[in-house]
This record gives sequence, structure tokens and C-alpha cells, in this order.
Amino acid sequence: MRAGVVGQFAVVAAAWGSSFLFIKVGLGGLTPGQVVWARLVFGSLALAAIMLVTRRAIPREPRVWGHLTVVALLLCVFPFLLFAWAETRISSGLASIFNATTPLLTMAIGAVALASERLTRDRALGLVLGFVGVVVIIGPWAGIDFGHELLAQLACLGATFCYGCSFVYLRRFVAPLGIPAVSVAFVQVTIAAVIMLAATPWLTATPPRLDLPIVLSMLALGAIGTGLAYLLNMNVVRAWGAANASAVTYLSPVVGVALGVTVLGEPLTWNQPVGAVLVILGIVASHGKLRTKRREPISVR
Repeated sequence: MRAGVVGQFAVVAAAWGSSFLFIKVGLGGLTPGQVVWARLVFGSLALAAIMLVTRRAIPREPRVWGHLTVVALLLCVFPFLLFAWAETRISSGLASIFNATTPLLTMAIGAVALASERLTRDRALGLVLGFVGVVVIIGPWAGIDFGHELLAQLACLGATFCYGCSFVYLRRFVAPLGIPAVSVAFVQVTIAAVIMLAATPWLTATPPRLDLPIVLSMLALGAIGTGLAYLLNMNVVRAWGAANASAVTYLSPVVGVALGVTVLGEPLTWNQPVGAVLVILGIVASHGKLRTKRREPISVR
């Protein structure tokens, strides 16, 4: 059973880390909006199949659908569009590194919006390390291209800010309702997919160019990265607990950078992995993992 959970954890890390590679491949023939369209439509279909297998009910209360519409925009539509647009200007590996700032931004937003999430010394240290890590990733000493690369990096941070807002919103307004996680995921992704479907006439203004790698990448991005990985992650959370399961955040950028370098031949500068390490240390510090236990003095009689 333990080996099975380890395998599922590895699949989740690989699926979420490779999402940035699939986005980059998709952009070879699709616009950012078309990539998000495919991701959400295929993700919704995958989650619909999971709903049928698990026999989960769809919530019917209008209030729930209102809350999940907000979540759909903050957790799916806006950040997916921002990341897809950003990857037209920066590497997939760099985008995956910026995605690792999500836990820190979630913590910062929660400290402001949730009374139960006050900013402790550990969390403050984590935010400082994370901020320094972001600065190192951007590398201002080498000069900043205010027209292209910087805007793309800020778009990535905007996407993770949206993620943070959505997680806080989920905790405050959706979690108390006691709706199964699969049902929440299905409804929010489906709402987001419907929004993108409504935008189809505008998204097809630029005709898509489809080939086998692009089609397979979009299927994997939606069905696996947005569908199957979500179900597997829930299994890991149940088996290991949320804190241990969140370690996938540390592995996703490693997978993303490795795939970008080996598969796409993307360049990697020293400051990107160094900044990523600082961001990850910030996440670890925010959970109080960097503190050393105080040793009891040895008494000599």
C-alpha cells in the first residue's frame, strides 16, 4: 500500500511538473487562449469520468455554484491564461519555478484575509526567503527587459497570486460546506471550461495548427494534469496527511526545469535554480522545519 502511495505521489509530481512542458509544446501551434481552452475542456471531461466512477453527487445550491464560479476564475481561467501567455516569452522551466511561489503567496494572503492564519515568526521568515528567491530568479543585476521577460515573470507571479486568493477563498467559503473534493474540482473546472467555450468565436480568430505532439500535449495537460493528478493527490493526502503531501510543491519545479532543459533544450542560468532553492527553503521555513531543537544542558554532578 505504501509503495502504491509513493507511486501516486511520483505521478502527481511528474504530471504537475510536466504541465509547463505541455503548455510550451501546445504554444507551437495554438494561442495561449486555445491552450487554456483545451486544458479545461479535457480536464472537465476527465473529472466527469472520475465523478461517474466514484458516484459523487453534483451540488445543486445556487450559492455553491456562485462560490465555485469565483474559484473557477481565480484557480483556473485567470492563472492558466497568465501562465500560457508568459510561456510565449520565457522558458517552461522558469515558469515552473515561479509556480513554486504559490504556497508562500497563499500564506501571505491568508495572513491578511483569515484570522486563523496570523503571520508567525516562521511564516515571516519563509516570506522573506521566498521574496529573496524571487529577486534572485529575476536577476536584476544582469539588467531587466521591461518590455518582454519581466512582464512575463510578473504574469507568472500574478498567476500564483490568483492561486493564493483561490485557496483562501476555498477555505473561507467552500470548505465549511462539506462538499466532496472531487465534486468541487469537477464543478469549478467545468464552469471554467464553459467560460472558455463561450469565448470560442474569439479564440478561433487565429486558426490553430494541430499536429500529433500538440494534440497529445493538450490531452495530457487536461486529462492527466487537471484530471487524474487531482484524484491521485487526494489519495496521497488521505494516506500521508496534507503537510507531507504538499512536498509535491518541491518536486514540481525540479521536473519542470529538467524537462525544459532535456526535451526542449531551454537555457538555464545559475540564478534560476538558486532562486528556486531559496523559495523552497521559504516554504520549509514557513512550516517551522528549519528550526533546530534546543538541546538540554548536560548537568555535571
